[in-house]
Amino acid sequence: MDVLITRDGPVATLTLNRPDRYNALTTGLRGELRAALDELAGDDAVRAVVLTGAGRAFCSGQDLKEFGEVADVEQAIIDQYNPIIERLTTMEKPVIAAINGPCAGAGLGFALACDLRVMAAGAFLSCAFVSIGLVPDSGTSWFLARMVGYERALELALTGRRVGADEARALGLVLDVVPDAEIAAGAATLAGRLAAGPTPATGLTKTLLRESLDAPLTTLLAQEARLQVGALASADHREGVQAFLEKRPAAFGTA
Repeated sequence: MDVLITRDGPVATLTLNRPDRYNALTTGLRGELRAALDELAGDDAVRAVVLTGAGRAFCSGQDLKEFGEVADVEQAIIDQYNPIIERLTTMEKPVIAAINGPCAGAGLGFALACDLRVMAAGAFLSCAFVSIGLVPDSGTSWFLARMVGYERALELALTGRRVGADEARALGLVLDVVPDAEIAAGAATLAGRLAAGPTPATGLTKTLLRESLDAPLTTLLAQEARLQVGALASADHREGVQAFLEKRPAAFGTA
């Protein structure tokens, strides 16, 4: 299997599993990853997801040994890469990238599409497309420009240089940096904390913040009002109010 699924209570971990190739992306791996994300999105028992890589790397991007065999690159991106990015960004559950090693090319796009990122101190990011004469794909241009601004995004895209963990945190590309040996535990701790939250409200909050990057204030104010109606109707909202009144921690997802 090129993608492994493990579960620990409400947290599921997806591991890209081609360690001998630095988890480079093939048609088979992309298909497995998309299927796994669809499975977890529909599993009510899963309330948070961690995406990571096996071995020494997170993901080195497209496997170039396979790249030359792709007859229609545009269609491959539309059919195979883009649905993964869209699923990562729209999934109701929070998705955390545990960047355990090199994260480059489309692998960077996958990591940036996750909601939050925890990075090992020895890992690096690279918008490496330019090094083989390509333009960014997998949403990388969209995410970079919004996370670090046009000028810095352009510099990263045009040089493809490696961005170490400390710089990545300073730029706002990752939430936290942890020692290499603690990357799995660090991501699991964060995922566990988020999994204890109200999943419907989490998904709606993701929607609002994504839309806020482009929407006018008046549009977003109206969207906040609409989505609040759905949140108010949730069992998690009722539990949260009851827990507040009873002065106890809320037990979301138990209704």
